[in-house]
Amino acid sequence: MSEPINVLPAIALRGTTILPGMIIHFDVSRERSKKAIEAAMLQDQKIFLVTQKDPQIEDPGFVQLFQVGTVAYIKQVVKLPDNLLRVLVEGTRRAELLGLEQETPYLRAEIVLTDEEEEELPQAMLEAMYRSIRELFHTYCTKGGKIGKELAAQILNCQKTKELIDQIAVNLPLSWQSKQKFLEAGKLSDRYELLGAILSNEINVLDISHDLQQKLKKRVDKNQREYILREQLKLIREELGEDNTADEAEEFRRKARELTASQEVKDRILKEIGRFKITSTNAAESSILRGYIETLLSLPWDKCSEDSEDLKAAWKILEEGHYGLKDVKERIMEFLSVRKLTHKGKSPILCLVGPPGTGKTSIAKSVAEATGKRYVRICLGGVRDEAEIRGHRKTYVGAMPGRVTVALEQAGVANPLMLLDEIDKTSSDYKGDTSSALLEVLDPEQNSHFNDHYVELPQNLSEVLFIATANDIQGIPRPLLDRMEVIEISGYTENEKEHIAKEHLIPKQMEANGIPKGKLSIQSTALRKIINNYTKEAGVRNLERLIGQICRKTARLIMEEGKEKVTVTGKNLSDFLGQEKYNYLMANKKDEIGIARGLAWTQVGGDTLQIEVNIMPGKGEFVLTGQLGDVMKESAQAGISYIRSVASKYGIDQEFFQENDIHVHIPEGAVPKDGPSAGITMATAMLSAIVGKPVRADLAMTGEITLRGRVLPIGGLKEKLLAAKYAKIKEVLVPKENKPDIKELDEEITDGLKIIFVENMNEVLERALA
Repeated sequence: MSEPINVLPAIALRGTTILPGMIIHFDVSRERSKKAIEAAMLQDQKIFLVTQKDPQIEDPGFVQLFQVGTVAYIKQVVKLPDNLLRVLVEGTRRAELLGLEQETPYLRAEIVLTDEEEEELPQAMLEAMYRSIRELFHTYCTKGGKIGKELAAQILNCQKTKELIDQIAVNLPLSWQSKQKFLEAGKLSDRYELLGAILSNEINVLDISHDLQQKLKKRVDKNQREYILREQLKLIREELGEDNTADEAEEFRRKARELTASQEVKDRILKEIGRFKITSTNAAESSILRGYIETLLSLPWDKCSEDSEDLKAAWKILEEGHYGLKDVKERIMEFLSVRKLTHKGKSPILCLVGPPGTGKTSIAKSVAEATGKRYVRICLGGVRDEAEIRGHRKTYVGAMPGRVTVALEQAGVANPLMLLDEIDKTSSDYKGDTSSALLEVLDPEQNSHFNDHYVELPQNLSEVLFIATANDIQGIPRPLLDRMEVIEISGYTENEKEHIAKEHLIPKQMEANGIPKGKLSIQSTALRKIINNYTKEAGVRNLERLIGQICRKTARLIMEEGKEKVTVTGKNLSDFLGQEKYNYLMANKKDEIGIARGLAWTQVGGDTLQIEVNIMPGKGEFVLTGQLGDVMKESAQAGISYIRSVASKYGIDQEFFQENDIHVHIPEGAVPKDGPSAGITMATAMLSAIVGKPVRADLAMTGEITLRGRVLPIGGLKEKLLAAKYAKIKEVLVPKENKPDIKELDEEITDGLKIIFVENMNEVLERALA
């Protein structure tokens, strides 16, 4: 027979489910709930408690409530501060919610009391259920479940299966979702299965928690033991006066753990720290180990900086920082483009070769800025000891890592830009060959495992961008040169020097000497005069010094005489720099016999070379003066042999060479001269003197001569043509095999020069002799 429908005041509970048999109190804050309690207290103190599905809803309706709740008896109501009510209730029976008669001013629920569904279970099954659930609950309690001992004993004394299951469910600290499922389970077997699953899960959680606690306890016990032992060891070390070593070792260990490096490196460092810790501070090995560990910890290993891939910004930096140097800029942009496409790319090993002051070192800084790399410089000038590159064995007194390792330590990253300055100035002696030690550093196939003798662990240098500089390519050993990409930086033209001075040197020196902007003006005529008559160089180093000298004198004028503005012109330049120091050997005004103009390459750029020949009665002697080197002497000998072989063509008597002495002289005898490019010049001057034909004064030449009169190619063509321009030469004879070199030169260099390509002496003499 079905139960009649009852109407009771109702409260929607948030995050709480109350089961029949539970005595529990809860707080009420919502007005609807307070009025429902008042209505219940005015009747028979019965109230229907149902849980809402979503605890966040403030005023739930029928659909937001569960369909099964509990009819409870209100035992006590207490008013609390902040307009709260604390209600003590006792759950009596399950009830099914049919609908809500009203929702305001409080909930009135239509319910029907539900009896448990009758199940005809065999006595044996009930006994099995009883024993099983009792054993699970006992296990739960013994493993530390949140049930008091007395309460657990009372529950275990229950003799009936239904009573035992309900009492466990009521007193077990379950979530409100689990309690709601238990409330909705109508059959005893359903409630048994649900409670059994919950108890089994709780037992598993307790087991896992217990295992974790045991592991934690062991770890704490171990740490506690280590702490006690460490404190004892510290006390012993303090008594021995060695208390700092342990602290240092711990600090080293901390740094080793934080180090960005491979496990092999970390293991080696930790091993050395262990040795250091047990070594007496009085022992000599202690300081060696300390220095070694500090070096290993300070190296970057696998720590890299992020390279810039902004090609436009990189090009802007290179353009703003340097005037000219097109080849270098293009090579760097190619490297950046490849790196952007591949996101890796091998770092090139560039070698910038050129005269002093042409910006080789400073462009490396600009490249570092353009690529976003850290910049470090190693000066190799005069390095004699191989150990300065590879490091010393750490067993030696005063052992140090090599310069490459020290540079990496300074950079703090494994991928800096490393400048190897003056690589052509290295030397070798009994201490070792420095250039050979550099082979492993600069070989892309080997430097990924560079082995420093001091570090004794392989270092990866493949990410380092190496840039080397040299003044003379002849000073670099061939095997070392083979590992680098050579980019030649020639001397600057007068126009380039003027641009560099205006855009870079003058602003830099004005700032360095405290000259405010607008206080000093150096006119173009003055600049050109400084370039031509006060300096004689391929680069701009002396030019910068002289501009600095002008700035210092300007500062004095401003401070002592109160000058508002100083203007330097070609006329008053001598007031700042004194008398002119250099005068280029200008083209002769008239054609002369026995005088020919040659072109030479020097360490500071190009220069013109005037060769003079005199013929005197004598015994056929051949005299060379002017401090000539062996190569130039051989060129002169080859030239006179060629002239003697063609004497009949020019009407020269064969006895002429036995009856006359020939004297070849190159002025400025105190300056050593050598090189394979003055052969045709000396031959032309000698033939001019012998046959009495003048040589054109507006013509210069360069090239080597063979015995058969063939003209061989030469080097340093750009510098030689610049020297010809400075000397106001109009026509230049150049070996035909140098034609490709001319095509690579800027129009600024060749403009105004008539360049004639020659293959043999016949062509030379046709153009040279007036």
